[in-house]
Amino acid sequence: MFDDLQQVSVALRQEQYIATDEISTVVFLANKLGKPLLVEGPAGVGKTELAKAWSGAADMPLIRLQCYEGLDENKALYEWEYAKQMLYTQLLRDKLSDLLAAADTLRAAADRLGEEDDVFFSERFLLARPLLAALLSDEPVVLLIDEIDRADAEFEAFLLEILSDFQVSIPELGTVSAAHHPSVVLTSNNTRELSEALKRRCLYLFVDYPSQEAELNIVKMRVPELDEKLARQAVDVVQAMRRFDLKKNPSVSETIDWAKALVTLNADSIDEKTLETTLTVLLKHESDVQKARRQISQNDDRYESRRRPRSDWN
Repeated sequence: MFDDLQQVSVALRQEQYIATDEISTVVFLANKLGKPLLVEGPAGVGKTELAKAWSGAADMPLIRLQCYEGLDENKALYEWEYAKQMLYTQLLRDKLSDLLAAADTLRAAADRLGEEDDVFFSERFLLARPLLAALLSDEPVVLLIDEIDRADAEFEAFLLEILSDFQVSIPELGTVSAAHHPSVVLTSNNTRELSEALKRRCLYLFVDYPSQEAELNIVKMRVPELDEKLARQAVDVVQAMRRFDLKKNPSVSETIDWAKALVTLNADSIDEKTLETTLTVLLKHESDVQKARRQISQNDDRYESRRRPRSDWN
């Protein structure tokens, strides 16, 4: 799929994902070694986007399992379509009557009925959820297990068989093995500590907020219509806000949203009014908005006395 690191970087960039050398290296190794990739980091730094970009770069379908509290194996793996089974039973009622009529005893009737059990618990009535769909796929796929830290520890333990052997046990069908090993990406926002057993099965990557230049390159790529000078000002402000000790720092995706908002408003600079009226594009907690406004006011006074750019905030 990928022959070298340079090819990985170029392919991801074509999917509008700017990868660091570390990201390109770990993706290349995960691909070559056939190992799941565990990506941890703050919310909104591009962990999910990495899986999407990998899918596009490798020309493989993306199958996504969004994790949440209470997720269990039935919701993630498969379900039996009971309504379809009941309808099938009604359609075959006459056939079943003929089958059982030929039996001389109750035991014989039960044996004959037992021989037909597999008809009702076969792939015909199996509704594959994301995990099983990835294993049964006729072509290689990228399987994204998003925000695994939101799921319970019991579900995390259930994943170990899939991540180790790319197979799963279904009581009615037996062991189902992957036709093609999926490229697995697990993401975590570090809301809880993951088990050592899970981590052992994965290559590990930590993705942090990008550097100033890296974030500027992302904005220029994703919002090319934004003036470069204004893009640099926007990134300077966002980078400064991440030093404000906020409840939730603005993410890269919110930086991109803000850049698009500036284009929509036809802004030619980030003045005090523009900043204050668009703060909620970046910040999603009222306490953070108020803290940022206080910081803006303080720095406006410093700006007037020292005549230094707002991007020098700290």
